[in-house]
Amino acid sequence: MAMTDVLSAEDIKKAVGAFSAAESFNYKKFFEMVGLKKKSAEDVKKVFHILDKDRSGFIEEEELKFVLKGFTPEGRDLSDKETKALLAAGDKDGDGKIGAEEFATLVAES
Repeated sequence: MAMTDVLSAEDIKKAVGAFSAAESFNYKKFFEMVGLKKKSAEDVKKVFHILDKDRSGFIEEEELKFVLKGFTPEGRDLSDKETKALLAAGDKDGDGKIGAEEFATLVAES
C-alpha cells in the first residue's frame, strides 16, 4: 500500500515541502497539513503500518528519522533533535518506540 492510497498526493507534497528546512519539523502542523488529522482511525492505522518499515508493530527511533520519506521519497531526513522530539511526543509508555495506539493518540492530539 502506498501513502497516496490514504492521503492526497497534493497534500503530501505541500506538507513535506513546508518542513523542508532543517529543524523546521512540527508534527502537529504536519499531520494537519497532510490531512491525517481528518482521517478515520482505520486510515491512521494504515499510515502507521506504512511508516513501520520493519513491520515490528512499532515505529522505532531509526524509522522516525525517515518519517517524511515515508510520505514521499522527496522528503528529508529529520535531525536527531527533531527525531527525539517526535519520539518523546509519541512514546506514551516510555519504551523507546511508538506503537499503533500511541501513533493514533499522537495524531489525535495534533
